Amino acid sequence: MNDPIALFGLTTNLFELVSFVLSLITVILNIRQNHLAWAFAILSSATYGIVFFNARLYGDMALQGMFIVVSLWGWYQWLYGGVNHHTLRVSHCDSKGYIYSVVVWLGLFGLFAWYLTNHTDTDVPNIDGFLTAGSLIGQILLSRKKVENWIIWIIVDILYVGLYVYKGLMLTAILYAIFIVLAVIGLLAWRRAAIDSPKQ
Repeated sequence: MNDPIALFGLTTNLFELVSFVLSLITVILNIRQNHLAWAFAILSSATYGIVFFNARLYGDMALQGMFIVVSLWGWYQWLYGGVNHHTLRVSHCDSKGYIYSVVVWLGLFGLFAWYLTNHTDTDVPNIDGFLTAGSLIGQILLSRKKVENWIIWIIVDILYVGLYVYKGLMLTAILYAIFIVLAVIGLLAWRRAAIDSPKQ
C-alpha cells in the first residue's frame, strides 16, 4: 500500500490517497456539525499516522494518535457535552479561553520541538512541533464546538501546505490548501450558528 502511484501528475501512495479522501469527508461533516465526522477522523488519523511515519514527520505521526483519543472524547462531547448532557451547541471562547489556548500552544510547541530535536531524526523539528501543538489545540476546541477552532485550523493549514510541499507530500499539500478554504467556510457557518444558539 506504500508503493508509489501516479495521480494527475502527482506521485502518491494508497495510504495518502485514502487519508486524503477520509480527511475531506471529516472536515465537510465537521462544518455541518454531523457527529459522524468523528468516525472518519479516527480512520483518517490512523492512515495518516502511517503516511507521516514514512515521511519522518514524527510530531505529525504522534499527533494522529492524540487525534484518535481526542476524537473519541469529541464524539462524546458533541452528543452529550451540552447542558444537562444534551447535544453540545456552537459557542465562542471567552477571553480566558483565548489566553489559555495561546499559552498551552506555545508551551506544547516548546516541549514538542525539544523532543523532536533531541530524540528523532526529523529535519523539521520546530515547524513540526509548532504545528503539532496548534493542531492539538484546534482539535480540542473543535471537540467543544468553539468557533475559534476554525481560526487555528486556518493558521496551521496555511503553514502545513508549505511543510508538505517541502516533504514531497503533494497530495496532502493540496488537501491542506482545500482545508484552508473549508476552514473559512466552517468559520463563517459556525459564527452564524453561535449567534443562533442559546448560551450554555
